[in-house]
Amino acid sequence: MITTTVYSEAGGTFKTTTVSNTAVALSRQGYDVLAIDLDPQEGSLSYVFDVADSRSDGEADNLVLHMIDRPKGEFEDLIRTTEEGINVIPAHNMLEDLTSFLNRAAEIEEMSNPGKEYERYAQLHRVLRANDVQNDYDAILIDPQATASDALYNAIYATRTLVSPVELSGKGKLSLDGLEDLVFNLEDHLDIGVGVVAVVPGNVGRTRANKRYQEQLKAQEWPVPIMIGERESLMNEMWDAQGSAFKVVEQGYVDGVPGERRDRPHEQETLEKYEVLAEHLEMEFN
Repeated sequence: MITTTVYSEAGGTFKTTTVSNTAVALSRQGYDVLAIDLDPQEGSLSYVFDVADSRSDGEADNLVLHMIDRPKGEFEDLIRTTEEGINVIPAHNMLEDLTSFLNRAAEIEEMSNPGKEYERYAQLHRVLRANDVQNDYDAILIDPQATASDALYNAIYATRTLVSPVELSGKGKLSLDGLEDLVFNLEDHLDIGVGVVAVVPGNVGRTRANKRYQEQLKAQEWPVPIMIGERESLMNEMWDAQGSAFKVVEQGYVDGVPGERRDRPHEQETLEKYEVLAEHLEMEFN
């Protein structure tokens, strides 16, 4: 089973688009895929796949309620099926206060069971196991917010692995240099082993500085199955089309309107790279 969290300490690294496109690529290769949105920002995975309609509904059941053991309904009712063949558990605004909710749940647990430590970072894992997700899906991809948080820690505890998008720039180089420290800190904080299954450079250009960063990346130990070129237009169009890059290219979206995009071979090559990334994950987990 493929279980991974897509995370980078730096912003603007196409984290959410990496989750979206990899999830669709896996689905097209025959996998049953569940994507989990743990990012409270409006521009998130839930918006890309057009399942964000209950984000601000205070009465709606959501994943946070299940994580603090106060569900309003069945777990399977949280899952939304998208037109591109993947299932998504959408984000909810309660994620913004996840730490406070977990603190309160810990207080209640400790009052009920004095001396028993509340496993705050294991709550997503508990929910997924209790609902047999590991047997219902072939792949689970999690998209947390781009900061160290209880959402990130729950995601890593549940998946044990990272896919790390990076930008090949000075900022991205710093993020990449900090990847080893990030993994060490996660392992120490959560008391588990964490593996990096892929580093995915984006906005790869042809400048001298960019080529220098590519060479430095190749000299490091992290697996780099693909590099994504400068595809700002394609990635931005995903938000208007509310779908993956596969949908944008194959249905010809421009400004949210299908059928207007001319054929661009380099964009088709980008789709093929996400398929390569999906195959890489399959091999890593097998």
